[in-house]
Amino acid sequence: MLITSSFPKAILHIDANAFFASCEVAVNPSLRGKPVVTGLERGIASAMSYEAKAMGVTRGMRISEIRKRCPNAIILPSDYETYSLFSARMFAIVRRYTSLIEEYSIDECFADISGLRRPLHMSYIDIAHKIKTALQSELGMTFSLGLAPNKVIAKLASNWVKPDGLTAISGRDIHTFLETTPVGKIWGIGPQTTAHLAQFGITTALQFALKNEQWVTAHMSKPYHEIWRELHGESVYPLSTSEKHDYQSISKTRTFTPPSADHEFVFAQLSKNIENACIKARRHKLVAQKIVFFLKTQEFQYRGLELKLSRPVAVPEEIVPLVRTKFYEVFKKDTPYRASGIVLAGLIPDTTAQLDLFGASARIEGTNKIYEALDALSARYGKHAVYLGSSHKAMQNAQHEGNRGMQSLRKTDLMHGETARKRIAIPMLGNVV
Repeated sequence: MLITSSFPKAILHIDANAFFASCEVAVNPSLRGKPVVTGLERGIASAMSYEAKAMGVTRGMRISEIRKRCPNAIILPSDYETYSLFSARMFAIVRRYTSLIEEYSIDECFADISGLRRPLHMSYIDIAHKIKTALQSELGMTFSLGLAPNKVIAKLASNWVKPDGLTAISGRDIHTFLETTPVGKIWGIGPQTTAHLAQFGITTALQFALKNEQWVTAHMSKPYHEIWRELHGESVYPLSTSEKHDYQSISKTRTFTPPSADHEFVFAQLSKNIENACIKARRHKLVAQKIVFFLKTQEFQYRGLELKLSRPVAVPEEIVPLVRTKFYEVFKKDTPYRASGIVLAGLIPDTTAQLDLFGASARIEGTNKIYEALDALSARYGKHAVYLGSSHKAMQNAQHEGNRGMQSLRKTDLMHGETARKRIAIPMLGNVV
């Protein structure tokens, strides 16, 4: 039986519309209303404004194809630092209203506003509208919000009207929305599950929701049983409001242009990725039990290897030499490569090394202390203030050359007190209009 009360809980899903492109417009309002595309440095579109989408630009489209399809497109390099700062500002604005925030991705979050009607002297819809107005006026971009009794329905609601929508789905109205929603549009239901449900004549979300629990238990695994319960208005998925530390893996991939067949340069790019991945692992006090490294050719073909580590680590000093011994099993002479990547897998919490007979623990502790000092230097002087010699070519050469190497405004127009390696975390370059 579908729940018929309005809001046993009040969950908001907040989604920034065309976020990366919208950040570029917020920084440079003269771009408003124009087809803006980010991803120049990668050679493919990473994000685009709704004006660009209307002209047929899609994510992953090659820049050369975009120029043919949309000659007036404004194609910019991605500025992830600015996007991250806008994201932090977005979450800070939402936290003015509730501390129960799940930062689901860089451009979306869930917020629990249950029980805030009396303290804020507003209805749930009015609270949602207030948050939406604050976000849009202060960040200079539009947002789509969904209000519902749980996360799955809130996600459905935020997608109902895009861009610039606010949709509330109360418990008693869930069935109305599910009736016209393809089951594959429900958060957590992918193409394979959609095909599986279609075998039973289930094509809409309502048809799935109306199946009895015995049928769901018999034909579906636990995650889809939980989705089924949320489609009934239950709140099964709690908000994860704490900072994420339980990574199963950490990956770092960087594209570089022009493509290179220089083995030292390609290895340096890989070494830099290893350093970056290890920095993140140490920040979350995790160590890897195995790694996967890979290279991507100019023809977008991948080749890589999985390697098991002799002990769990999160320091590049031990990973880089191991990768070097296997590098030429992946790297092929005279083949141009355009990207490298590393995955730290089998992550577990870092614990104090056990004592041993040959002094290895003392060496491990010494290495860890060195990297604690290096992390402190990076925090003070900027990332990669000190780096491995194996990463030198990647550090000294621009990641991208030519048109793709054009730097974003945030990197060229430094504020007072900033350097190329030490930046001030201010998300706004000026007043947004």
